[in-house]
Amino acid sequence: MSTRAASWLPLSPGERAVAIEVLVHGRLSRTELARRLNLSAGSLTRLTKPLIESGLLVEVPDGGLLAEGRQGRPSQPLDVVAESRAFIGFKITEDMVYGVVTTLRSDIVARLDRPLAGHEPEDVADLLAGMTAELAVRFPALAGIGIGVGGLVQDRAVVKESPFLLWRDVPLAELVEERTGLPVVVENDVAALVEAETWFGAGRGLDRFVVLTIGAGIGYGLVLGGKRVSCAGEDRGFGRHWIVNPYGPLTPAGERGSAVSLLTIPSIRYQIRAATGRDMTYEEILGLAAAGEPMCSRVIDEAARALGTLLAQIANFAMPQKILLAGEGVGLIDVAGEAVDEAIRVNRHPMAAPIGLETKVSDFHDWARGAAVLAIQVLVLGVVAG
Repeated sequence: MSTRAASWLPLSPGERAVAIEVLVHGRLSRTELARRLNLSAGSLTRLTKPLIESGLLVEVPDGGLLAEGRQGRPSQPLDVVAESRAFIGFKITEDMVYGVVTTLRSDIVARLDRPLAGHEPEDVADLLAGMTAELAVRFPALAGIGIGVGGLVQDRAVVKESPFLLWRDVPLAELVEERTGLPVVVENDVAALVEAETWFGAGRGLDRFVVLTIGAGIGYGLVLGGKRVSCAGEDRGFGRHWIVNPYGPLTPAGERGSAVSLLTIPSIRYQIRAATGRDMTYEEILGLAAAGEPMCSRVIDEAARALGTLLAQIANFAMPQKILLAGEGVGLIDVAGEAVDEAIRVNRHPMAAPIGLETKVSDFHDWARGAAVLAIQVLVLGVVAG
């Protein structure tokens, strides 16, 4: 990429490991840092000295507690200055751009949304540049931009294919960099969300972690060894080929019984519309199902059993420590959680450990925050490629 972030360079691998540990896990004592990184006290002192001198890390008071609870000087844990830099994250949908500004620790401090008038790449880049300029007035210390797009992204720069935007081979990072002068990283929106949850969210500190999203589509991300597993086919809409119930409903595209046909919001709305002639929102369908309306109850119950089957299959094969269920469709759990639990039970060994399931109803600003984390990673790691 032509423009580089003012990254944490030059840092030795040891210095970078110390800085990232503090960034991700929050303020840490030197003793805890040394334990986590398997360093001697002397080695840690040598590594932290230049980080403190540069202002990357700061010593913070800890209420006057003595180090290790024993006699001696008060403990001064190390921390980063989260507000020292700001990052923009954009989530592009079919008709909107959702934007956020985050701190170095990915806390959202501002939101800005704009309608998408068209899908011409230059027009979209112009819109993103305009939103960036508007946000830069309030946040002059912008260090980078992350963009999340539904579809296949190459080298965190080029949108190879996006069915929602009807794009092929769009050099989005370059287009936005030219207009903003900031380093830009582009990634599939689910991959961005997985990175954010791995660094700062539900998957922090875990060795094996899965993110499953349900909403407009089905998304899946796998973390092994604390790092997201990247593969060529991860953004190819695998949910259309993940058959949960071969006797299940059809989608408008003719797929029967796939995760997409059973679980996505458009497919659930399509089933209700086909059966009743009424066009309902997802929230209306959930509400009627909760109230016992027969058709909505049947469709939602079938979706819940599909979700439970899917979660059980993931647990059986990936053996994660935790599964994060996220997305706009997570309200399904609140209405039909018992059917989800029953399907999990049926599809798991009776002696299998319970699935560590966490749910998170994500709006589009959460997806935008995931994109901002991509920009944080570029700054911290000094690299663009995932």
